[in-house]
Amino acid sequence: MSLIDLKRKKRKVRNTKVDVDDFIEDAVNYATGQPSKFPDAQDVADETVGLDKKTTKIFRHATFTLTETSIEQLNNASLQTNIAKSRLIRILVQDFVNKTEEEQQALLDRISQ
Repeated sequence: MSLIDLKRKKRKVRNTKVDVDDFIEDAVNYATGQPSKFPDAQDVADETVGLDKKTTKIFRHATFTLTETSIEQLNNASLQTNIAKSRLIRILVQDFVNKTEEEQQALLDRISQ
């Protein structure tokens, strides 16, 4: 057995014509965690390309921008705690969500000053 035998094989996706408005609406659905309008897309999404099928269903890739200062602070916090940066962000988001609206507003007011 060679290493090439261990490579995951991707399912071939049939290209179907999609209206631009439907595509944009489906992108909004994806961003909000809603199921896709297109059944073929959902089938492909279920066949994730990760090594651990359980974690690939829990986590989704996200892209966002941070300031250079925020990136440096996140890197330092990650090095000090030995916690992955993505996990630190999940912890911070969860902490923010668990605060009362007054605590959230106070934090936002303090940061924006």
